[in-house]
Amino acid sequence: MTVKIRKVGTSNVLTVPKSIKNPQKEYEVYEGRDGAIVYLPKKKNPFEDPEYVKSHLYDGDDTGFVEGEVDDNELL
Repeated sequence: MTVKIRKVGTSNVLTVPKSIKNPQKEYEVYEGRDGAIVYLPKKKNPFEDPEYVKSHLYDGDDTGFVEGEVDDNELL
């Protein structure tokens, strides 16, 4: 299957063929090797979610998790 780049306003557009079922709403795009254009479905980064981080912090003891609040600086 081949698609061509179209000009729409000031953007270049690649269409998604109908044969691709259930495309995502958002994609991260990267320039790959040899001129490849790589689209990956955008996913939420769990490490930017304070609740996820709080529930998965390891404090090095046998219990495995840290109690207490998560400070924004801990996410950097």
